[in-house]
Amino acid sequence: MPSQGPFDLPGHVQRVVTPLSRRLVINRRGSTVWDVRAPDGRYAVKLGYPSRTHAWTAQAPAREAAILRQLIPEEVRSGEWEEGTWSAQPWREGQSLHELWEPHRRAKEPAAPSRGDALSCAAALAELHEGGWAHGDVQPNHFVLGPTGTFLIDLALAHGGEVPERHDFRYRGCLVHYEAPEISRSILESGTAVPTKEGDVYALGASLFLSATGSRHVAYPDDASRSDQRQAIVDKPHRPVNVPGPLGTLMERMMSRDPADRPSSAEVCRELRGAR
Repeated sequence: MPSQGPFDLPGHVQRVVTPLSRRLVINRRGSTVWDVRAPDGRYAVKLGYPSRTHAWTAQAPAREAAILRQLIPEEVRSGEWEEGTWSAQPWREGQSLHELWEPHRRAKEPAAPSRGDALSCAAALAELHEGGWAHGDVQPNHFVLGPTGTFLIDLALAHGGEVPERHDFRYRGCLVHYEAPEISRSILESGTAVPTKEGDVYALGASLFLSATGSRHVAYPDDASRSDQRQAIVDKPHRPVNVPGPLGTLMERMMSRDPADRPSSAEVCRELRGAR
Protein backbone atom coordinates (compact mmCIF):
# COMPACT_ATOMS: atom_id res chain seq x y z
CA MET A 1 0.00 0.00 0.00
CA PRO A 2 1.42 3.44 -0.88
CA SER A 3 2.37 5.85 1.86
CA GLN A 4 -0.25 8.54 2.52
CA GLY A 5 1.99 11.35 3.77
CA PRO A 6 2.14 14.12 4.62
CA PHE A 7 5.52 14.40 2.95
CA ASP A 8 8.17 16.97 3.80
CA LEU A 9 9.84 18.91 1.01
CA PRO A 10 12.56 16.73 -0.54
CA GLY A 11 16.08 18.09 -0.35
CA HIS A 12 16.35 18.90 -4.05
CA VAL A 13 13.02 20.76 -3.94
CA GLN A 14 14.25 22.79 -0.95
CA ARG A 15 17.34 23.73 -2.91
CA VAL A 16 15.12 25.09 -5.69
CA VAL A 17 12.63 27.06 -3.58
CA THR A 18 15.00 27.85 -0.63
CA PRO A 19 12.29 28.10 2.06
CA LEU A 20 12.64 30.54 4.93
CA SER A 21 9.53 28.99 6.51
CA ARG A 22 6.83 26.54 5.54
CA ARG A 23 3.38 25.61 6.78
CA LEU A 24 1.48 22.43 5.94
CA VAL A 25 -1.76 23.43 4.22
CA ILE A 26 -3.33 20.11 3.33
CA ASN A 27 -2.57 16.44 2.82
CA ARG A 28 -5.24 14.30 1.18
CA ARG A 29 -6.14 12.41 -1.97
CA GLY A 30 -2.57 12.10 -3.20
CA SER A 31 -1.41 15.67 -2.58
CA THR A 32 0.68 17.34 0.12
CA VAL A 33 0.59 21.14 -0.15
CA TRP A 34 2.94 23.53 1.66
CA ASP A 35 2.71 27.30 2.07
CA VAL A 36 6.35 28.30 1.58
CA ARG A 37 7.92 31.69 2.21
CA ALA A 38 11.17 32.11 0.28
CA PRO A 39 13.57 35.01 -0.29
CA ASP A 40 11.95 35.75 -3.67
CA GLY A 41 8.30 35.34 -2.69
CA ARG A 42 5.61 33.06 -1.36
CA TYR A 43 4.69 29.78 -3.02
CA ALA A 44 2.24 26.91 -2.92
CA VAL A 45 4.47 23.86 -3.21
CA LYS A 46 2.64 20.67 -4.13
CA LEU A 47 3.94 17.12 -3.83
CA GLY A 48 1.93 14.55 -5.76
CA TYR A 49 1.92 10.88 -4.83
CA PRO A 50 -0.27 7.84 -5.61
CA SER A 51 -3.34 7.72 -3.39
CA ARG A 52 -5.06 4.57 -2.19
CA THR A 53 -7.47 4.72 -5.14
CA HIS A 54 -5.67 6.65 -7.90
CA ALA A 55 -2.19 6.58 -9.42
CA TRP A 56 -2.74 9.75 -11.52
CA THR A 57 -2.47 12.00 -8.47
CA ALA A 58 1.30 11.52 -8.59
CA GLN A 59 1.39 13.34 -11.94
CA ALA A 60 -1.06 16.12 -11.04
CA PRO A 61 1.47 18.79 -9.88
CA ALA A 62 3.50 18.54 -13.10
CA ARG A 63 0.33 18.54 -15.23
CA GLU A 64 -0.94 21.64 -13.46
CA ALA A 65 2.44 23.35 -13.85
CA ALA A 66 2.34 22.77 -17.61
CA ILE A 67 -1.12 24.37 -17.74
CA LEU A 68 -0.23 27.33 -15.53
CA ARG A 69 2.74 28.19 -17.74
CA GLN A 70 0.22 28.79 -20.52
CA LEU A 71 -2.04 30.95 -18.35
CA ILE A 72 -0.10 33.11 -15.91
CA PRO A 73 2.94 35.40 -16.29
CA GLU A 74 4.69 34.30 -13.07
CA GLU A 75 7.31 31.57 -13.04
CA VAL A 76 6.08 28.08 -12.19
CA ARG A 77 8.65 25.46 -11.24
CA SER A 78 8.17 21.71 -11.33
CA GLY A 79 10.00 18.43 -11.39
CA GLU A 80 9.99 14.87 -10.15
CA TRP A 81 10.60 13.30 -6.75
CA GLU A 82 10.61 9.74 -5.51
CA GLU A 83 6.82 9.45 -5.09
CA GLY A 84 5.71 11.40 -8.17
CA THR A 85 5.96 15.03 -9.29
CA TRP A 86 6.09 18.42 -7.56
CA SER A 87 5.40 22.04 -8.44
CA ALA A 88 5.93 25.49 -6.96
CA GLN A 89 3.45 28.19 -8.04
CA PRO A 90 2.64 31.66 -6.71
CA TRP A 91 0.71 31.65 -3.46
CA ARG A 92 -2.76 33.21 -3.78
CA GLU A 93 -3.76 35.09 -0.64
CA GLY A 94 -7.39 35.29 0.42
CA GLN A 95 -10.42 33.35 1.61
CA SER A 96 -12.18 30.59 -0.25
CA LEU A 97 -15.77 31.16 -1.31
CA HIS A 98 -16.81 28.51 1.20
CA GLU A 99 -15.06 30.35 4.05
CA LEU A 100 -16.36 33.74 2.98
CA TRP A 101 -20.01 32.68 2.89
CA GLU A 102 -19.97 30.78 6.17
CA PRO A 103 -22.23 33.40 7.88
CA HIS A 104 -24.96 32.66 5.32
CA ARG A 105 -24.93 28.99 6.25
CA ARG A 106 -25.41 29.89 9.93
CA ALA A 107 -28.27 32.33 9.30
CA LYS A 108 -31.67 31.33 10.69
CA GLU A 109 -33.43 32.48 7.52
CA PRO A 110 -32.20 32.22 3.91
CA ALA A 111 -30.36 35.39 2.96
CA ALA A 112 -29.06 36.64 -0.36
CA PRO A 113 -25.25 36.39 -0.37
CA SER A 114 -23.02 38.94 -2.09
CA ARG A 115 -23.59 39.14 -5.84
CA GLY A 116 -20.18 40.83 -6.00
CA ASP A 117 -18.51 37.68 -4.64
CA ALA A 118 -20.46 35.54 -7.08
CA LEU A 119 -19.51 37.85 -9.94
CA SER A 120 -15.82 37.74 -9.09
CA CYS A 121 -15.91 33.92 -9.11
CA ALA A 122 -17.83 33.84 -12.39
CA ALA A 123 -15.38 36.33 -13.91
CA ALA A 124 -12.40 34.16 -12.96
CA LEU A 125 -14.08 31.17 -14.59
CA ALA A 126 -15.07 33.19 -17.67
CA GLU A 127 -11.47 34.32 -18.14
CA LEU A 128 -10.34 30.70 -18.17
CA HIS A 129 -13.09 29.78 -20.63
CA GLU A 130 -12.24 32.68 -22.92
CA GLY A 131 -8.74 31.25 -23.16
CA GLY A 132 -10.17 27.98 -24.46
CA TRP A 133 -9.90 25.96 -21.25
CA ALA A 134 -12.39 24.01 -19.14
CA HIS A 135 -11.39 23.73 -15.48
CA GLY A 136 -12.89 20.32 -14.72
CA ASP A 137 -12.75 20.68 -10.91
CA VAL A 138 -14.76 23.79 -10.01
CA GLN A 139 -15.60 23.83 -6.29
CA PRO A 140 -15.91 26.51 -3.57
CA ASN A 141 -12.44 25.95 -2.15
CA HIS A 142 -10.88 26.57 -5.56
CA PHE A 143 -12.04 30.20 -5.64
CA VAL A 144 -9.72 32.38 -3.57
CA LEU A 145 -11.03 35.91 -2.99
CA GLY A 146 -8.32 38.21 -1.74
CA PRO A 147 -6.96 41.75 -1.65
CA THR A 148 -5.40 41.53 -5.11
CA GLY A 149 -8.31 39.80 -6.85
CA THR A 150 -10.13 36.50 -7.17
CA PHE A 151 -8.20 33.47 -8.34
CA LEU A 152 -9.38 30.11 -9.65
CA ILE A 153 -6.81 27.60 -8.44
CA ASP A 154 -6.09 23.86 -8.75
CA LEU A 155 -6.03 23.42 -12.52
CA ALA A 156 -4.53 19.93 -12.62
CA LEU A 157 -7.65 18.52 -14.31
CA ALA A 158 -8.13 21.33 -16.84
CA HIS A 159 -8.41 20.62 -20.57
CA GLY A 160 -7.90 22.93 -23.52
CA GLY A 161 -4.20 23.10 -24.36
CA GLU A 162 -1.01 21.10 -24.66
CA VAL A 163 0.11 18.87 -21.79
CA PRO A 164 3.29 16.72 -21.88
CA GLU A 165 2.27 13.14 -22.55
CA ARG A 166 4.38 11.77 -19.70
CA HIS A 167 2.35 13.81 -17.19
CA ASP A 168 -1.08 13.51 -18.78
CA PHE A 169 -3.90 11.24 -17.61
CA ARG A 170 -7.56 10.58 -18.36
CA TYR A 171 -10.21 12.70 -16.66
CA ARG A 172 -12.21 10.59 -14.21
CA GLY A 173 -14.41 13.28 -12.73
CA CYS A 174 -14.03 15.73 -9.89
CA LEU A 175 -15.40 16.16 -6.38
CA VAL A 176 -18.86 14.68 -6.87
CA HIS A 177 -20.64 17.29 -4.73
CA TYR A 178 -20.33 19.70 -7.70
CA GLU A 179 -20.43 17.34 -10.66
CA ALA A 180 -22.87 17.93 -13.52
CA PRO A 181 -25.27 15.08 -14.41
CA GLU A 182 -23.73 14.47 -17.84
CA ILE A 183 -20.26 14.17 -16.31
CA SER A 184 -21.48 11.73 -13.66
CA ARG A 185 -23.29 9.69 -16.33
CA SER A 186 -20.17 9.42 -18.48
CA ILE A 187 -18.04 8.34 -15.50
CA LEU A 188 -20.57 5.64 -14.57
CA GLU A 189 -20.82 4.37 -18.15
CA SER A 190 -17.17 4.48 -19.26
CA GLY A 191 -15.01 5.42 -16.28
CA THR A 192 -13.93 8.69 -17.90
CA ALA A 193 -15.40 11.96 -19.19
CA VAL A 194 -14.35 15.13 -20.97
CA PRO A 195 -14.41 18.35 -18.92
CA THR A 196 -16.61 21.00 -20.51
CA LYS A 197 -17.36 24.67 -19.98
CA GLU A 198 -21.02 23.73 -19.50
CA GLY A 199 -20.01 21.32 -16.76
CA ASP A 200 -17.96 24.09 -15.14
CA VAL A 201 -21.00 26.40 -15.12
CA TYR A 202 -23.08 23.70 -13.44
CA ALA A 203 -20.30 23.22 -10.86
CA LEU A 204 -20.16 26.97 -10.24
CA GLY A 205 -23.91 26.98 -9.59
CA ALA A 206 -23.54 24.01 -7.24
CA SER A 207 -20.61 25.74 -5.52
CA LEU A 208 -22.58 28.93 -4.96
CA PHE A 209 -25.54 26.89 -3.71
CA LEU A 210 -23.54 24.84 -1.21
CA SER A 211 -21.54 27.85 -0.01
CA ALA A 212 -24.75 29.79 0.66
CA THR A 213 -26.89 27.00 2.12
CA GLY A 214 -24.58 24.22 3.32
CA SER A 215 -26.48 21.67 1.18
CA ARG A 216 -25.19 19.63 -1.74
CA HIS A 217 -26.93 20.20 -5.06
CA VAL A 218 -28.37 16.68 -4.96
CA ALA A 219 -29.36 14.75 -1.85
CA TYR A 220 -27.61 11.46 -1.04
CA PRO A 221 -26.42 9.83 2.21
CA ASP A 222 -23.12 11.01 3.66
CA ASP A 223 -21.79 7.45 3.58
CA ALA A 224 -22.91 6.72 0.01
CA SER A 225 -20.26 5.25 -2.27
CA ARG A 226 -18.86 7.40 -5.03
CA SER A 227 -20.81 5.43 -7.64
CA ASP A 228 -24.03 5.78 -5.64
CA GLN A 229 -23.43 9.53 -5.35
CA ARG A 230 -23.05 9.78 -9.11
CA GLN A 231 -26.12 7.65 -9.72
CA ALA A 232 -28.13 10.02 -7.52
CA ILE A 233 -26.90 12.98 -9.57
CA VAL A 234 -27.93 11.21 -12.78
CA ASP A 235 -31.34 10.09 -11.52
CA LYS A 236 -32.55 12.85 -9.20
CA PRO A 237 -33.28 16.56 -9.68
CA HIS A 238 -31.16 19.03 -7.78
CA ARG A 239 -32.47 20.39 -4.51
CA PRO A 240 -34.84 23.38 -4.67
CA VAL A 241 -32.81 26.58 -4.80
CA ASN A 242 -33.88 28.54 -1.72
CA VAL A 243 -31.45 31.43 -2.21
CA PRO A 244 -33.57 34.59 -2.56
CA GLY A 245 -33.30 37.17 -5.30
CA PRO A 246 -31.73 37.18 -8.76
CA LEU A 247 -28.74 35.11 -7.66
CA GLY A 248 -30.99 32.21 -6.68
CA THR A 249 -32.82 32.41 -10.02
CA LEU A 250 -29.49 32.37 -11.84
CA MET A 251 -28.25 29.37 -9.82
CA GLU A 252 -31.36 27.48 -10.92
CA ARG A 253 -30.49 28.06 -14.59
CA MET A 254 -26.82 27.23 -14.07
CA MET A 255 -27.85 23.84 -12.68
CA SER A 256 -30.17 22.97 -15.56
CA ARG A 257 -29.95 19.29 -16.37
CA ASP A 258 -29.55 20.01 -20.08
CA PRO A 259 -26.13 21.60 -20.73
CA ALA A 260 -27.61 23.57 -23.63
CA ASP A 261 -30.01 25.32 -21.25
CA ARG A 262 -27.25 26.67 -19.02
CA PRO A 263 -25.90 30.20 -19.47
CA SER A 264 -22.25 30.50 -20.42
CA SER A 265 -19.84 31.83 -17.81
CA ALA A 266 -19.73 35.13 -19.73
CA GLU A 267 -23.54 35.30 -19.64
CA VAL A 268 -23.48 34.62 -15.90
CA CYS A 269 -21.18 37.62 -15.50
CA ARG A 270 -23.43 39.86 -17.58
CA GLU A 271 -26.51 38.87 -15.61
CA LEU A 272 -24.80 39.44 -12.27
CA ARG A 273 -23.55 42.85 -13.38
CA GLY A 274 -27.05 43.84 -14.44
CA ALA A 275 -28.96 42.32 -11.51
CA ARG A 276 -30.91 44.62 -9.19
